[in-house]
Amino acid sequence: MTSLSRRRFARLVALSGSTLFLPQRAEALTELDIRNGPLPSTPREPDEKFWREVRSRFILPRDLGFFNAANLCPTPLPVLEALERNTRALDADPSAATRTRLGQGREATRRLLAGFLAVTPDEIVITRNTSEANNLVSSGIALGPNDEVVVFSDNHPSNLAAWREKARRFGFTVTVVPQVNPHPGGEFYLDTFTRALTSRTRLLAMTHVTNSVGDALPVGELCRLARERGILSLVDGAQSFGVLEVKLDQLGADFYTGSAHKWLCGPKETGLLYVNRAVHDRIWPSLVSLYPGAVGISQKLEGLGQRDEAALAALGEAVTFQTRIGRTTIEQRSRELIRALVEGLRRLDGVTVWTHPDANRSAGIVAFQPGSLDPRRLSTALYEKHRLAVAARAGTDRPGIRLSPHLYNMLDDVERVLHAIRGYLKTGL
Repeated sequence: MTSLSRRRFARLVALSGSTLFLPQRAEALTELDIRNGPLPSTPREPDEKFWREVRSRFILPRDLGFFNAANLCPTPLPVLEALERNTRALDADPSAATRTRLGQGREATRRLLAGFLAVTPDEIVITRNTSEANNLVSSGIALGPNDEVVVFSDNHPSNLAAWREKARRFGFTVTVVPQVNPHPGGEFYLDTFTRALTSRTRLLAMTHVTNSVGDALPVGELCRLARERGILSLVDGAQSFGVLEVKLDQLGADFYTGSAHKWLCGPKETGLLYVNRAVHDRIWPSLVSLYPGAVGISQKLEGLGQRDEAALAALGEAVTFQTRIGRTTIEQRSRELIRALVEGLRRLDGVTVWTHPDANRSAGIVAFQPGSLDPRRLSTALYEKHRLAVAARAGTDRPGIRLSPHLYNMLDDVERVLHAIRGYLKTGL
């Protein structure tokens, strides 16, 4: 994108108000290849033309290759429009009638989320993010000195460090199952977790897909193992919700958590906690205030005080956007992009790919060590000189660069990032 078109993009961002369809706004959208109409029907075999249609619903500048969905995703235009519309309605008339209407939108979102995950609305709590959802579980389950929680070492801090902190307070034991790299396979982890469980184990907390290198655990088998032993199961779905076709009625987890600002491309500070109906009586509220949800477990856990009702109602548009594309289609596209990245990176001299190439052992994320290049400096150079947004991972635990493409990425973006990395491997930074 030229500097002139960047100025045009800035003009689009500066155009405020609910006048998305005024001539000057429409002209800016056209100049930037952004469309606000409905997506076309998903073809049986989606090609790059179709994915360009999907990309055109995001206001990302066309020269920006964004590879950080594992942290934060852009929001498509239909969701932005709904958020703006809801916010303006509330600020123009912050009456009980408007808030009631937006509250109805929140319940509509809950129904859409339930359908998206193949469960019932009374099992869904709308949270701010995965961290809040995980902590609602770790703070809400009654545990004491005679109890044990088994966790995975490569969990997110909200599903690892939080358990340790609460163990210090309440006296229960935390047993950690270590990750192994490269991914040794589902049977290995199933056997390792089985040996870690004891008669004192009350809950098994695991990640679905790790945010470090994209390792996928056999969570269905692990949830079944826990259930057979009368143990609760918590699956952190931050890196699966919105990119993998998750069906909670088949997964069998007691608790599942996710962030809508990541792969679902929803409004910021929105997420979810699923609580299996069978264990509603096993969890206590961590915060008791006003404005709970209207049905089921949300009446018990969602009374968190004043919320951004405009965002909660707009979250449903993100679910609808993905549903129109198709859950299976989105997962297949993600795997196509990941496969292209892994194959390309493995051909580069000096690169160590941490992510396992087997699709049964990984998803969504590719992490690699770029030879002797400093990951943080490389990340900065890729963004500033090539308009490629990636994540750097420092330290000694599988350091390097993390790439997490999503439905707004094109195969051309993959070629661009591979070409840029290849160049720095040859010339240095």
